[in-house]
Amino acid sequence: GTPKSRSISGTFVDFGITKSQRTRVTAAQVNAGFVLLPALPGVKWRIIDAVMIAVGGAAATATSVDLLGTKAAAAQRPLVVAVAALTQSAVVRMGAANAVVIADGASYTAFDANTAISVVKQSGGSNLATATHIDVILTYVADEG
Repeated sequence: GTPKSRSISGTFVDFGITKSQRTRVTAAQVNAGFVLLPALPGVKWRIIDAVMIAVGGAAATATSVDLLGTKAAAAQRPLVVAVAALTQSAVVRMGAANAVVIADGASYTAFDANTAISVVKQSGGSNLATATHIDVILTYVADEG
């Protein structure tokens, strides 16, 4: 069918179109949790691929830097990147060594409608340090829902 485009809560959404965005997120923003794709009514985000790159130094002290979303009303982490993989300038792609995805392809299915996709440090534990930023390159689709 023909892709649909419309403005939802002030954000222009192209349904069914693969898009990519690069976001440079500070270590402090990762530690607090930073929204990459906003919660929008009628929009289910579906991740196709993700890359993380440590900038300004190797990631340290935190256990991992994760993507966080919601499926079946529960928090899900479609990508968990161990800080050991986040050496300065290394490109770490979903499914690579130390870049764990959810079993059985669930990282690549749609998240709940009206929920955000964020980048965060691991649940609990130490804050991310040393790296000044994490570049997150997200390839995704908006599904109607």
